[in-house]
Amino acid sequence: MIDYSNFSDDALEARLTDLRQDHADLDAAIQALSNTTVPDLIIIGRLKRKKLALKDEVARVEDLLNPDIIA
Repeated sequence: MIDYSNFSDDALEARLTDLRQDHADLDAAIQALSNTTVPDLIIIGRLKRKKLALKDEVARVEDLLNPDIIA
């Protein structure tokens, strides 16, 4: 896990953009693999776990950028 405590707001925004793009890329890969004739469920499962980890990291970075917002 990355320690974001020393990141500037601009660096956090850039990281958030990267994380969101990675999340979207994984989503597209999962969709493509799911649409194959014989989908590889092991690879799809691994990608889904990575996607979930990215979602959690996105939430952490968003919380650092918006500390006053209570979920």
